[in-house]
Amino acid sequence: MINRRGFLRAGAAVGTGFLLPDVLRQQAHADTYLLLPPPPPGQRFVNLLPLPRRVDATRVGQLHVQMEELQQWLGLTSPSGSKLMTTVWGYGLRGQKASYPGSTLEAFKNVPLAVEWRNTLPRPLLPFPRAHLLPVDTSIHLASPGFGVPTVTHLHGGHTEPESDGLPEAWFTQRYLERGPDWRKQLYRYDNTQEAGTLWYHDHTLGITRLNVYAGLAGFYLLRDENEQLLMPLNVLPSGPYEIVLAIQDRMFTDQGQLFYPATPPPDTTAPFPSVLPEFFGDFILVNGMAWPRLEVEPRQYRLRMLNGSDSRFYRLFFNQDMRGRVFQVGTELGLLDHPVPLDEPFILAPGERRDLVIDFKGLEGARLTLHNDAPVPFPAGDPLAPEDPTRDIMRFDVSLPLRGRPWPSAEVRKALPGGIPGTLRPKHGPLQPLTATRERKVLLFEGTDRFGRIRPLLGGQVQPQRLETFLWDEPITENPVLGTVEVWEIYNVTADAHPIHLHMVHFQVLGRAPLTVAEGAVTPKEHFDPHTGESEGTGGILDLTQVSVGGVQPPPPDEQGWKDTVQAFPGEVTRIVARFDRPGRYAWHCHILSHEDHEMMRPYQVVS
Repeated sequence: MINRRGFLRAGAAVGTGFLLPDVLRQQAHADTYLLLPPPPPGQRFVNLLPLPRRVDATRVGQLHVQMEELQQWLGLTSPSGSKLMTTVWGYGLRGQKASYPGSTLEAFKNVPLAVEWRNTLPRPLLPFPRAHLLPVDTSIHLASPGFGVPTVTHLHGGHTEPESDGLPEAWFTQRYLERGPDWRKQLYRYDNTQEAGTLWYHDHTLGITRLNVYAGLAGFYLLRDENEQLLMPLNVLPSGPYEIVLAIQDRMFTDQGQLFYPATPPPDTTAPFPSVLPEFFGDFILVNGMAWPRLEVEPRQYRLRMLNGSDSRFYRLFFNQDMRGRVFQVGTELGLLDHPVPLDEPFILAPGERRDLVIDFKGLEGARLTLHNDAPVPFPAGDPLAPEDPTRDIMRFDVSLPLRGRPWPSAEVRKALPGGIPGTLRPKHGPLQPLTATRERKVLLFEGTDRFGRIRPLLGGQVQPQRLETFLWDEPITENPVLGTVEVWEIYNVTADAHPIHLHMVHFQVLGRAPLTVAEGAVTPKEHFDPHTGESEGTGGILDLTQVSVGGVQPPPPDEQGWKDTVQAFPGEVTRIVARFDRPGRYAWHCHILSHEDHEMMRPYQVVS
């Protein structure tokens, strides 16, 4: 068994200027690169926050979005002070320059949108994986075309038909020259039959999601509805230039300013080079593709649509001065809360999660407010961040612009809305109604090893009444809800990590969490075999439910009491969610730590008629 903590410490040391293999060219020979050190504190918050181009998709009906390779400045400079350009992948409308992150698409409830996600990345005739920008581990289960780079785009949070969901094996290469077994069509259809929410789109290709997203393939998709449309003109929800998207990601770079993704095999394993890692933690923080930016704001309220787009890093966020009574959460991933919830304490943002916030800068003229992070890595029981760790800094808000327009809801508006502000955020929808389930289903989060001895987190299901056991992506489906039914999923986490669990297609409510006690001997190993070759694929586990005890359920905090698609499942707990499965077909559920997802912590589920 690998010493997990020791390996992760070794991985963290990569960012200190060591010479490393030239993994960017996937050559395991003597070529080496130095890494770019993060700038000292005094050189952060120099560059303005970039704002992705917004695309009004409410009237066009159809979009053609291209994936391209481009050179972009991410705020990096050489020791001499010159700008270092970085090769990234991005999304952009046909006829417009692509960017990282991609353009923010704005859609409206019940107004369908068709999108062709066109792969126009370079090197279509170069053999895979040499065509990729980053090192590809071919020893794991992954999309394996003969040439080019496979991609497929998933609308995260979308209530989408399976043919348009962006399943991991629906990949395709440049010009559709090669296609995965689940590929069905070029033009994806999004019905947008759900409440307004903060969705995002990103690559979802089997085995290389972490790499394609790291290269830059991600962007926001903001869904509007009549409820939000009522609140925005009244300044209950700031809009226009006062609504800001924030995609927070960590990265590493070579001393030439190019993306670096470590791929040295973990110690005490027989894994090849390049190798997938248990987790990835970078030493640069980027927001909207800019290292440690600053945003100039007016002394008024702003709406921040915040996304954790990182591979593995959780964020525990707070400001450098007292902001009590100024920071409110108004929405979860897939809808507005019943009422604004004050965030007077640090709050956690897990990979794949979003938070919809309103922050009031009134009376703070001249202030410089730094957004900080102190989440340990890995989360929650890893080593705390050192005081000098650059990932403690996220971005800065400078209250330096003069006040314009009407910044707050008027007294008349507050009087018109029941409860005023803070008051109802759902005047059209009404309060969120609880779902009544017809079935409870138990699933498992487990940490096993692959055939090389590497850590491999897995998901598990229940095929016998008193036990949960792990399964690989290709093994028979164990989660098969009946169309139109409501199910409670109880997520048993017997690992040492928190895992952000994402279910495709559905929106769910968090019911609560309960402490989990596992008796000695309750877990036994299970050997996994490749269903195609019959060869051993490593070890998972079986949990005997007769040897575990579950304590009382604690309800979710107020900031989780809305529609969600990703939930934080903490170690030693059973996390309970409830969802209605109202579209037939095959979908996926997985951990949104991308290094876990790519290494088999993902399973299909089937909604059956």
